[in-house]
Amino acid sequence: MKFNIYILFSETLSKYYIGYTADLAERLGKHNINHKGFTGGTGDWELKYSEAKETKEEAAGREKEIKSWKSRKMIELLVAKAGS
Repeated sequence: MKFNIYILFSETLSKYYIGYTADLAERLGKHNINHKGFTGGTGDWELKYSEAKETKEEAAGREKEIKSWKSRKMIELLVAKAGS
């Protein structure tokens, strides 16, 4: 089983969300339903980036690395690089 690190973007909030999962399609659906929490309520989360890893530990480590940047510009560079 592979795990995906993903970056979502909400136009409404103008914010990024970073996470990891074994089922990207299911997880994206859960982010876009009305629920309590950071991603709940807007329903407009869009996948901007994903990266596959072999193990849950690798995915968690990469998620932590990206979150540690605490820089919107670095996240946008990663997203742009993947789109080119």
